[in-house]
This record gives sequence, C-alpha cells and structure tokens, in this order.
Amino acid sequence: MQFLRRIGIDTYMLLLVVMVAAGAILPARGEAAFLLGQVTFWAVALLFFLYGAKLDMASVRAGLLNLKLQGLSFAATYVLFPLIGVTLAWTAGGSLGPELTLGLLFLSVLPSTVQSSVAFTAMAGGNVAGAICSASLSNLVAVVLTPGLMAVILHQSGGISGDAVIKIAVQILIPFVLGQCLRPWIGAFIRRQKLLSMVVDRGSILLIVYSAFSAGTVAGIWSAIPLPTFAALFVTIGVFLALVMAAMVFAGRVFSLDGPDRTALFFCGSTKSLASGLPIATAIFPPASVGAIVLPVMLFHISQLLVCAIVSQRLAREQAATA
Repeated sequence: MQFLRRIGIDTYMLLLVVMVAAGAILPARGEAAFLLGQVTFWAVALLFFLYGAKLDMASVRAGLLNLKLQGLSFAATYVLFPLIGVTLAWTAGGSLGPELTLGLLFLSVLPSTVQSSVAFTAMAGGNVAGAICSASLSNLVAVVLTPGLMAVILHQSGGISGDAVIKIAVQILIPFVLGQCLRPWIGAFIRRQKLLSMVVDRGSILLIVYSAFSAGTVAGIWSAIPLPTFAALFVTIGVFLALVMAAMVFAGRVFSLDGPDRTALFFCGSTKSLASGLPIATAIFPPASVGAIVLPVMLFHISQLLVCAIVSQRLAREQAATA
C-alpha cells in the first residue's frame, strides 16, 4: 500500500478500480438496478443538500457573479466542445461509422456534468459555489441548446421534453436551496463533519462509476461493435478528453484565474453529462439508434470520471502540502 501511495494511488483510487470491475463482472440488473438508481439519485441529492448547508449566500452570489469563470465554462461546453467534436468527427468518421460519429457529435453538445464536476471541485479545494452555478446553468440551458446545436450540425429539427429540467430541480436545485434555508441552524455543525462530507463526496462518485459500467454491461454496449472500431473510438475519445482538459488548463492561466477558479473551470469545462445525455438522446433519436449513439457519451463519461478522480486527488494532496 505504501508503494501505491508513493505513485499516487490511494484507497479511493483502488475503490474506483473495484467499482469498474464490479460493474463489468457483476452488473446490477432488474430490481437491483432500480434500487441502485434510487440510492445514487438520493446520494447526489444529499450531496447538494450538504453543499447548500455549508455555503453562505455571499459565496453563492459571488459564484454566480463570477462572470469570467461562468463565461469560460459556458464557452468551453457549448463552443469549444462542438468545434473539437466536429473536427474529430470529420477526421475519424471513416473509422467509426455513421452512428458512432453521430454519437461523437452528440457528445460535443451535451451540458457539463453537475454531480461529478462539483464533487471533484470540492475534493480538490476549488470554487464549489462557482462550480454549482456553472454546471447547473449548463444543464438548464441544455434543454434548448443541445437539440438546437444538433439541429444546426445535422440540419435537422427536434425537441426535448422537460424531464431533464425536472430531474435537475428535484435532485440538485431543491436540495441545495433547502440546505441554504437550513444553513443558519445546521451550517456550523455540517462544516465540522468533515468525514461525512468526504464520505458523501466520494461515495456519490463511486456509485456513479459503478452505475455507468453496470448499465453499459447490461445493455451489451461493450460487445456491440467490432474490436477495431471500439479501439478507434477509444483513441478518439482519449484525444477529445486530452484536448479539452489541456484547453481548460491553458484558459485558466491565460485569463489569470485564481487557484480555486482554475479548479472549477477544469472540472466544469472538460466534462459532459451522461445523466442528461441519456434522456436527451431518447427524445431526439430513433430508439433503434440510441444504443450506438450513446456509446461515445458513456465511454467519455467513464474516462472523465477516472481521469478527474486522479487529478482531484493530486490537487488535494498539493493543497494539503502547502496548507
């Protein structure tokens, strides 16, 4: 264990590997999958309730009015990502085929993930209030922007139901507002419970990772395409993730963001939401095509979780060393 820690692998990283293996070998099915979905949903709701209870209103207001952070994150999600996505689709489309290429384009116009980006920002000591505002805004406007951008790219028209908005409200916004309302009475107590915050932060990420791998296994996604095509997709997704993460690091420096804001920009500006992507995909694509189209989204989602977990751990250690 000491050797693993010296090379940057701790208990949390090992648990992530366990969740990946468990999702591939022992996926949740039927009632177990339903129960897993409910536990994950309410674990994330608890996570945002605790954030609301810990954050004072001044921090939330400052996060919302941090126009540089919000503007950069929004531009990364809805301008930079689509530009890179179109370029990669044009470059790698011949190796991926039409449906996976469409999935790559769909990935590029999705909103930022809320749960993971905020949890990773908190673990790394970043601007949590700014991350919550950025990721929540990204998902709220996705109801219009994601189908709209797909229509522009594909020259098609399409719509989406309000289910994604309702889910964001119930899982994210209402718990956060409730925590804010109760903050005068429970805020100080919650801030002292560092172990509780760590367990909820990391536990929610572990549940999301297991859910993602488990859903992929049950749906047969991992065996749905030939190995050479899957390898080409894997490389393309890796390049996609590397480019956007490098761009976020570069943007944080060029625009002179402070450390916490750079952290929030990195995790909010370089991630995409599987939770929002799945319902949007079922709303705008034919049912027979959804499985292949969401494969790039799922692969990107899993990759971002693993990479962001490593980065957040490293940033947390650096922050602890300089404290």
